[in-house]
Amino acid sequence: MDRLDALDAVLLAELYALRTVRPSTDASARALGRALSHADALALFSAQVQSRALDRAARRLRAEGRGYYTIASAGHERNALLGLRLAIDDPCLLHYRSGALVLARAARAGAARTLHDIVLSLRAAAADPIAQGRHKVWGSRPLWIIPQTSTIASHLPKAVGLAFALSRARRLGRPSPVSGRAIVVSSFGDASANHATALSGIQAARYAHRRGHAMPILFVCEDNGLGISERTPAHWLERSWRALPGLTYVRAAGSLCDALDAVDHAIGHCRRVRAPVLLHLDTVRLGGHAGGDAESAYLRASEIADMEARDPIVECARSLVAAGLASGDELSALHAGAEAAVAAAVDETRNAPPLTKAVDVMRSLPSPSSACGPGAPMPSHVAQRRATDPAEPRNGPATLAQHLNTALGGLLETNAGALVFGEDVGRKGGVYGITAGLQRRFGAARVFDTQLDETSILGAAQGLGLAGFLPIAEIQYLAYVHNAIDQLRGEAGSLGFFSAGAFRNPMIVRLASFAYQKGFGGHFHNDNAVGALREIPGLCIAAPAFGDEAARMLHAAARLAATDGRVVAFLEPIALYFERDLHEAGDGGWLRSMQRDGLDLPPGLCGVYGADDPELVLISYANGLRFSLRAARVLGERDGLRVRVLDLRWLAPLPLEDLLARVPRDAACLVVDECRASGGIADAVVAHLAESGHPGSIASLRALDSYIPLGPAAATVLIDEHAVVERARDLLRRGARGAARTPHARS
Repeated sequence: MDRLDALDAVLLAELYALRTVRPSTDASARALGRALSHADALALFSAQVQSRALDRAARRLRAEGRGYYTIASAGHERNALLGLRLAIDDPCLLHYRSGALVLARAARAGAARTLHDIVLSLRAAAADPIAQGRHKVWGSRPLWIIPQTSTIASHLPKAVGLAFALSRARRLGRPSPVSGRAIVVSSFGDASANHATALSGIQAARYAHRRGHAMPILFVCEDNGLGISERTPAHWLERSWRALPGLTYVRAAGSLCDALDAVDHAIGHCRRVRAPVLLHLDTVRLGGHAGGDAESAYLRASEIADMEARDPIVECARSLVAAGLASGDELSALHAGAEAAVAAAVDETRNAPPLTKAVDVMRSLPSPSSACGPGAPMPSHVAQRRATDPAEPRNGPATLAQHLNTALGGLLETNAGALVFGEDVGRKGGVYGITAGLQRRFGAARVFDTQLDETSILGAAQGLGLAGFLPIAEIQYLAYVHNAIDQLRGEAGSLGFFSAGAFRNPMIVRLASFAYQKGFGGHFHNDNAVGALREIPGLCIAAPAFGDEAARMLHAAARLAATDGRVVAFLEPIALYFERDLHEAGDGGWLRSMQRDGLDLPPGLCGVYGADDPELVLISYANGLRFSLRAARVLGERDGLRVRVLDLRWLAPLPLEDLLARVPRDAACLVVDECRASGGIADAVVAHLAESGHPGSIASLRALDSYIPLGPAAATVLIDEHAVVERARDLLRRGARGAARTPHARS
């Protein structure tokens, strides 16, 4: 017999015994009777027994090979108190043991098919309305439960971002998706409380509150004392949090009445003061971490028995009867009703099919083609020059940095929901001055500085996107995003996938990127690793080179985010920010004029330069484009070669179909990739050319698989225009398609 079934037998015996018990007259019972109505008492118990019945059904389905999820909420059912007391539109980002909370909230909202839908999720059925068979998550758009798959509290920074977004909407007078009194709730386990993302989220909330921002967030730590087999030290969490400035700590322990008082106080204080509150909710874990977890391997029999003796449903039943809020017969009927309802849901879903085709699994991911297509008109005033903004050009051609500054100003001017933020972007205008003057023009409510924490910045972007803003976040350097990459990979990138598009967090992340910075370098300020970004499903990655195209691409990124809910990484080549010349000093070949009108530049089309009938095609992007254009002139003038240069512009989705159309069948192809050999785009481009049957020779030139050292030593591991020339000559001399088989890096 499963341990949860054994516990249900104990509960049944207790309910039978309670049939003859009369209400108590002690103070705690009387206080509970005043705090709960009869209807709420029955709703509380009903949510708890429904949650337990679902846990037991999940174990049975898994044993029968008809279910795929057995992490139970058993022992955490006190969280149903939150489901009773929170407003229906208080956004919730929940711990995976929050079943009773979800059911209590659903009952209050009149969501009649919640049990049925949860059983569908246990079966990984395609008919599951939230994840559609992609995962078992707690999620509902009508109930404002934003689905999370995290087991390590990586959703806390996003929750903080959403709380910040709600207050920022009020400050800017923008419509909010929820009521003006709403608070954000984020629950997590005691073991996850030690994770870097949990600490980052809580710290960010405290910091924002200290800076004077409203921060209506309720953190709920459901503390069962265990992280799978690892014990949480006694009093560790309380001693860690109780005295933290900027955080109100509330302990929910003791009797049901005491716990309810704590819940009411925590919610009320957070709603009234609009400041961070941490509710430390005592729970117990029953039945192991999951169905296959053998607790006896790390817990003594007496310890397991002690935990089972603290079953919160038994305790709730005793408390409700003692308070005169319910009779044993009423509670027995609710238990029987829960069992019957879950059994009916199991029966009704027995033929519900899972996802069987890749196209259906991936349907909720943005497709590469959805990012491509005709550009939208850019606002006519985007390129207007303002004498008050020294970073913008007063006349004539402009640098990449100036184009980006102007484009950001245009987005802020034309989109009232656009916000620009990051480390030092406000008063200072960013490390490279890209955001100079924007805070003065648009105010500190729309262009603002953050704390020095990439996790918090990306969390803020997600929360702002959820609330209807267009967040444009800056990460100072590409190397720094790796501190927080899971906020893109595991959180922002996956939200639409696991909610079937019901929730989206559109955002643009600007990153000063790539190598070749003069006079200031080393790995942390010169990073040529994009592999961790390219593997994120659905992420768009821009890599502009010329300033006018960068501006058009930034507007395209904004359209993709605002219209399609896309997450866009915008990689700005640091070494090209202030570049003016292409071939010789003073030629101005890298400057481009501002365009007052035009189209944005979405993925799908390559930039084309050079010969109409090339015998050699150089394929590159960003700094590599500059090297390739220089190399093309050398190869043309000294070797008499006809050379075409293609600028990929977007690294995800790559413009592979347009690339094929731009490469003559008899031309040799050299992919010039400034990124590391094992993490760039060369392998994808070379593979596509080869698999498409391109008959010409194919090769690549890539940087070495090394961190970038400081000073002149950087040149030993990076590519340059001379390497492009030599590699092209070698390719044409050899003329062998075998070059496509092996990656080539400069040595």
